[in-house]
Amino acid sequence: MPDRRDEGPDYRPELIICAYEVDESGWDLVEDLSGEVWNPIGARTVAVASGEPEALASALSSRLAERGCRGLLLVGRTRRSDAFRLQIRTENHTLDGGQRLDMLGPGMARSTAPVADILRAINEAGLVASASSECEGDVGSYLLYRTLSDLPDGMDTPAIGLLRAPEGQADAAVQRAVKAAAQAIARHLSPLPRSRAS
Repeated sequence: MPDRRDEGPDYRPELIICAYEVDESGWDLVEDLSGEVWNPIGARTVAVASGEPEALASALSSRLAERGCRGLLLVGRTRRSDAFRLQIRTENHTLDGGQRLDMLGPGMARSTAPVADILRAINEAGLVASASSECEGDVGSYLLYRTLSDLPDGMDTPAIGLLRAPEGQADAAVQRAVKAAAQAIARHLSPLPRSRAS
């Protein structure tokens, strides 16, 4: 397959997929020995590895502020359901939940991802998924709040969502759900204007 760099600028918007739990092994979206990361139709996937929560939140926010980056799918686990959960809201709390993360920020933030389309895509992939406004007090909720609240004023709002897989779910099913969710997000992303493409 020819290298896309030889074909001129890539006008596909960038979609970050970040599996934030350090010990997880089921999130790898590299499909074969080429080492190439899977891409949904219409977007370029950027895989961001887990890390220390505060540094990871800063890195994700910086990436979202770059031209061409139009979405973020956080991927983690839920301990409260046997189905995949799309968390649609998060609260203004520190990692330990003891106090407000941002004294001036809103008490709650809502996901900007296309919730209905993501759920439909995961269900069509043969998996059970639902939306939940219940905030789980963990790194995923912290990252969701930080990335939403750190968006600069005036920028086009990127699609930001948090998908949680049930504990113990097989890696193949998790990868299928992540791909379905990413493809649903990508369908809502417009090609980059030529002046903004990287």
